[in-house]
Amino acid sequence: MAEADFQTLQRAFAAHIRDPAQPAPESIEPRRMAIYRELFYNNIESFLSNGFPVLRTLVADDRWHQLARAFLREHAAASPYFVDIPAEFVRFLGDHPGAWADLPGFVLELAHYEYMEVAVGTSRERIPESGYKHDGDLLVAAPLVSPVTCLLQYQWPVHRISVQVQPQQPAEQPVWLLVYRDRSDAVHFMELNGVTARLLQLLEAEPLWPGSRILEQLASELPALDPATVLEFGAQTLEQLRQRDVILGTRLAEISELGE
Repeated sequence: MAEADFQTLQRAFAAHIRDPAQPAPESIEPRRMAIYRELFYNNIESFLSNGFPVLRTLVADDRWHQLARAFLREHAAASPYFVDIPAEFVRFLGDHPGAWADLPGFVLELAHYEYMEVAVGTSRERIPESGYKHDGDLLVAAPLVSPVTCLLQYQWPVHRISVQVQPQQPAEQPVWLLVYRDRSDAVHFMELNGVTARLLQLLEAEPLWPGSRILEQLASELPALDPATVLEFGAQTLEQLRQRDVILGTRLAEISELGE
């Protein structure tokens, strides 16, 4: 078979696998083509069902398979790896809102929330064993945030959604969640209030600032609250985050002039 003919066969084969409405290659026995088609779909659908267990329970079987078929048919994946299927599915939902327009408004955020557990759990990032002082003073030196930590903001209370709990409207206030992996490689989620979320944002934005300056900045952004209360709350929160492996300790490098 000439190379051009083989490439034409490949394209026809792939098009039919992705969308059975497309004609199958005439040179492939229909029985064999059906086996390939079924194996491909079942493999991808299994990854979706396992990667989005809550979403799967909320969508009726027929509608779920319609959504999975639309994903295969319409989405051009940027990665060939199976581990990236959840990320590709979230991207598909974001790029094709019409594919789930009849489903609850929280579908995209719920899918992203479920995907983040996979993303953090499979991240190549590792908690370093050196380069910081685990029991360092978090107020005097610069706190070091774990590289396997991600702050998330949603409109919907995605962490509470289930078959029994399906909100009809977004939450009145932003929903802040923290997803992180601890030293034993277990993935955890934490619901945060707005003040703690802002504290984490400051730690990320100013990684060389000592904890005391971070808390002073936080207090200045909350004029309605007593500064002493904010500083006390912040110090306790920093320590709690260290106990959870969100903060690893303090940096060994000298604090920059901006942090002095």
